[in-house]
Amino acid sequence: MREKGPADYVSNADLESEQTLKSILLGAHPARGFMAEEGAPEQAGTALDRERYIVDPLDGTTNFLHGVPHFAVAIALEKEGRIVAGVVFDPAKDEMFAAELGRGAWAGSEALGVSLDADLSNALVATGIPHSNARHRHERYLGMLGAMMGEAAGIRRLGAAALDLAYVAAGRFGLFFEFGLSRWDIAAGALLVEEAGGRVTDPAGGDGFLSAGNVLATNGRLHPRALALLGEAKRPNRS
Repeated sequence: MREKGPADYVSNADLESEQTLKSILLGAHPARGFMAEEGAPEQAGTALDRERYIVDPLDGTTNFLHGVPHFAVAIALEKEGRIVAGVVFDPAKDEMFAAELGRGAWAGSEALGVSLDADLSNALVATGIPHSNARHRHERYLGMLGAMMGEAAGIRRLGAAALDLAYVAAGRFGLFFEFGLSRWDIAAGALLVEEAGGRVTDPAGGDGFLSAGNVLATNGRLHPRALALLGEAKRPNRS
């Protein structure tokens, strides 16, 4: 194990998983590119970037290193800048979540659907707390967390963004928000949410969440209220 930054780790499992996935995926489809968390993009800057895999080989590394059985492998397929397929696999619970653009989302053979909650008082909210190496986000985040705490049925911080998104798609969480993520953290899970009937934007309502790494995913019904709460929390001198 080595530390990339404060509270930001990479383990041998990350590296071995990435190499295994690269070998399998590019072995089957050598004409595609490959972007993953721990290595330089394969075929970066070439025509292969038009069709590439985006991979998080071990989402929830800190959980994994501490023996917490909540982590996942996330794989998305991007074509011409659009995510067209995604898989999130939780090996500890043997749960596989998959989605294909325009064809829906599933957990195994069961079709996924977001929750029907229309009021935050009935919804679980998932989030990711900024690490110590992102102190510039702490004050803004705490305001947003406080706003959500005032209305939600409960707040959960489970430590694996890909699974948080999968759980929104499965109707377990009403919404999820986090800042400072990477493309591989979001790509597969965001497609799951959208194909399960939910909505994914950045926390201001824009569509640049994959590039910026700031994401709000909801069942759709909760999106307007979530945007309002997060936007209100950003304003100075909020009472």
